[in-house]
Amino acid sequence: MEPKPEQSPHHAYPDHWEADVVLRDGGTARIRPITTDDAERLVSFYEQVSDESKYYRFFAPYPRLSDRDVHRFTHHDYVDRVGLAVTIGGEFIGTVRYDRIDDRGRPASAPADEAEVAFLVQDAHQGRGVASALLEHIAAVARERGIRRFAAEVLPANNKMIKVFRDAGYTQRRSFEDGSVHLTLDLEPTEESLAVQRGREQRAEARSVQRLLAPGSVAVIGAGRTPGGVGRTVLRNLLAAGYTGRAYAVNRAFDEGLATLDGVPAHRSLGEIDEQVDLAVIAVPAHQVPEAVADCGEHGVQGLVVVSAGYAERGADGRELQRELVRQARSYGMRIIGPNAFGIINTAENVRLNASLAPESPARGRIGLFTQSGAIGIALLSGLHRRGAGLSSFISAGNRADVSGNDFLQYSFEDPDTDVALLYLESLGNPRKFTRLARRTAAVKPVVVVKGARHSGTNPPGHAVPVSRIPDATVSALMRQAGVIRVDTVTEMVDAGILLAGQPLPSGPRVAILGNSESLGLLTYDACLAEGLRPRPPIDLTTAASPQDFRDALAEALADATCDAVIVTAIPWVGEDGEAETGDGQVLAAALHKAVAGGSAKPVAVVHVEIGGLAEALAAASSTAAPRQRPTTARTAPPEAPTDRKVPTDRTTDTDHTTATDREGATDRQAPTDRTTDTDRTTASAPAAPHPPAAPAAPEATPPAPEGRPRPGRIPAYPAAERAVRALAEAVKYAQWRRQAAVPGKVPELLDETIDEAGAAALIEAHLAAAPDPRGRQLGHDEARELLGRYGIDVRPTLPAPDPDAAVAAAARLGYPVALKTTAPHLRHRADLGGVRLDLTDEDALRRAYGDLTDLLGKPAELLPVVQAMAPRGVDTVVRASIDAAAGAVLSFGLAGAPSELLGDTAHRLVPVTDRDAAELIRSIRAAPVLFGWRGAAPVDTAALEELLLRLSRLVDDHPEVVSVALEPVVVAPQGLTALGATVRLAPPPARNDLGPRRLPSY
Repeated sequence: MEPKPEQSPHHAYPDHWEADVVLRDGGTARIRPITTDDAERLVSFYEQVSDESKYYRFFAPYPRLSDRDVHRFTHHDYVDRVGLAVTIGGEFIGTVRYDRIDDRGRPASAPADEAEVAFLVQDAHQGRGVASALLEHIAAVARERGIRRFAAEVLPANNKMIKVFRDAGYTQRRSFEDGSVHLTLDLEPTEESLAVQRGREQRAEARSVQRLLAPGSVAVIGAGRTPGGVGRTVLRNLLAAGYTGRAYAVNRAFDEGLATLDGVPAHRSLGEIDEQVDLAVIAVPAHQVPEAVADCGEHGVQGLVVVSAGYAERGADGRELQRELVRQARSYGMRIIGPNAFGIINTAENVRLNASLAPESPARGRIGLFTQSGAIGIALLSGLHRRGAGLSSFISAGNRADVSGNDFLQYSFEDPDTDVALLYLESLGNPRKFTRLARRTAAVKPVVVVKGARHSGTNPPGHAVPVSRIPDATVSALMRQAGVIRVDTVTEMVDAGILLAGQPLPSGPRVAILGNSESLGLLTYDACLAEGLRPRPPIDLTTAASPQDFRDALAEALADATCDAVIVTAIPWVGEDGEAETGDGQVLAAALHKAVAGGSAKPVAVVHVEIGGLAEALAAASSTAAPRQRPTTARTAPPEAPTDRKVPTDRTTDTDHTTATDREGATDRQAPTDRTTDTDRTTASAPAAPHPPAAPAAPEATPPAPEGRPRPGRIPAYPAAERAVRALAEAVKYAQWRRQAAVPGKVPELLDETIDEAGAAALIEAHLAAAPDPRGRQLGHDEARELLGRYGIDVRPTLPAPDPDAAVAAAARLGYPVALKTTAPHLRHRADLGGVRLDLTDEDALRRAYGDLTDLLGKPAELLPVVQAMAPRGVDTVVRASIDAAAGAVLSFGLAGAPSELLGDTAHRLVPVTDRDAAELIRSIRAAPVLFGWRGAAPVDTAALEELLLRLSRLVDDHPEVVSVALEPVVVAPQGLTALGATVRLAPPPARNDLGPRRLPSY
């Protein structure tokens, strides 16, 4: 039980300091402020600390805490005196506290900005990264309270604590005084401290997933006594896969005399098992899950897979149950996959884990797969199996209440068995973190994503995460910026995945096409052009071509330095009797494989039409699957298991003689079967899981080539030219991104000389102080011009023209020629409605235009007309920046008017942008040729446009209070550019969840 915090007389209990963290070994712990109710916990904690650790903390023997000590260490004002504790199971395992001090080291209050800090970690938990996590969090607390430096006294022999400070990445100073090491840390985050923090986060979160996927022992809680039901199904799938660890069946309804179930030990509770269980699969009704989780936590289980349903997918009550489930599991240091999960698979030969509802474990391969939907997981497993592709790991996370796609990316980044990461996502709980992790992972291996629920504007049932309001087109652009291969369907995901897992990356877009069908070659040629590739004219081998002809032609194409990839097209041979011969697939596959094995490292794909056995033979020749030798022990050949291992139609658990599982809400994982309910029994349908035939035996995986590139010879086959070409096009774009990412872009230093960051900050502070509205305020035209000017962004001035005489006076001041335009919201930037009159060269023309404008559109008070000096002719563009609370600051660019507003032709990049990002931004819109001399027009000054983008990026990055900026239009001429209009909105910045200390999300 968490303590009920007592209100401090100085400051309210800061519940926002509470956080769940992942420790170095993958376990979780909770960090929270220490309260007055923690006296007994503190004493108990201190009693379990060794005398040596106590000596290091107090510089003297200190066997026990006095009552005065306990009072001092549990009473804080949360401003000048703060204490934090790390807890597991409600008990302290580490503490930290700071006391604000003055320049003489005496207790002080603000404005003193230095504090003395001290740590104490239980010996049994030292080495788990507890002190490092505490330092991150206490530093964030201190900065919030106006403290800028920590001072610490450490004994020279306390190497562990000195290392914690030294490795934190903060700017620090050290000296040796009076027999101790005096350390001073500046708490302002640095690039190094942020890199250290993220590195620790990556290792910890990757380890937490690795513990789930490679357990030494598994208990299935809810395995029924009779065949059928969810728990019994998971247990049999686990055993059938040849799991190398120890398995247990647990059900409190077991008879006391029952010793084994399906050949494994059977127990009524985890307490009866004489070893610590690493992973528990929970398949009991939702109302019994808390008891099962408590049993797991009290007996040291490291992680949970919760297949039970009845949580957030069922509404508000279920969502609260889900939150409580996560809180309970994390309080014991456990991570959760689920609830409502389909399960997990690890095909590593030393693990062979299938803790899922999939009846057949996939072949061993190099693809890692994460999905938030059980139904999509089934489809992907089946699709990859049919294509002969193997998996390294599989996670179907259900409601993803804890372990998410971000955790999977952390794991995939360093997993040596995974060459390609495939993710089906329906929600992004932390888009900023996702793009950061995806960019880092994509730099070493492909990341392919399908994003479901793209246009609903809401999260799928069960996904209790923040909803981003960013349009899907923007999300797609941001993924591309991070190197993610974004595809639209699971079929495209499989197509891209098998190519990337089995073929080297192409060096460019040049494609050779060869085959025995001229028509199929032409279809492939057209598809290449449509995807932006550069195909060479197809080589027609004619229908009389033999497999040797294919081999020779492919070998020649691979040796040709003018092509970067090869697509082979093939149709059945026609025999002498006029009948199609479809049995030569194995012969052709062998010929192609020999050509690839002897050629240079270029990707090869095959498009075939009804050639029997070709796809299978290519997959067998190139599969990464190892032959699966089933042990003959009782564990892997359960005597009660049916020979076909079919999933039963009723997903039941035999707990307390009640079949489980509260699954009415799990629609995406259930076959469309009838569900009936009565007061005594609930029958829930099992998912229509695929039952593919056993994977064919294949040779052992070929080791990766140097630099992580697959060795040539793994040839993917496609039933349609468009699918093969689309997969190849994605590989070409990804390879180009990889080459560019190897040399990161930068922000030109010249910008620093023309930017007044302090001046802009002062303006922003003054504007917000003048209008203390939490929703912020929109700046007037002149205010916006002044702020943008601090960053070297010049906006052409406008002068109000409430009547014709004022318009003439304004024109005289600005100089002819001028433009007259309305600024009414419904007419702004609508030249097509007649609200803009250009090239007015004298007073008569201006007065006539003014009269025409008011006669056509209304009174001056309604139109709010202004006069502005004409800009040089050019291309009208629009540049915007906005902040999304979930994704962060986004910079957008497009052509003004119909291209961006009607056709959605707008490009996006995450802020901050580099010089390369800015160049790509203006070139990635479909209408970009207009900027580069389309149809004989003069090219515009794109260098000036890129500089404008960089300046605006710096503004919103330096000042998060600038929540939106729109420069419209920006007229880009052959020499220079002119911003004619600007809209700036200021507001208190949204909270950033990616810059603070490490913490797990809590929804």
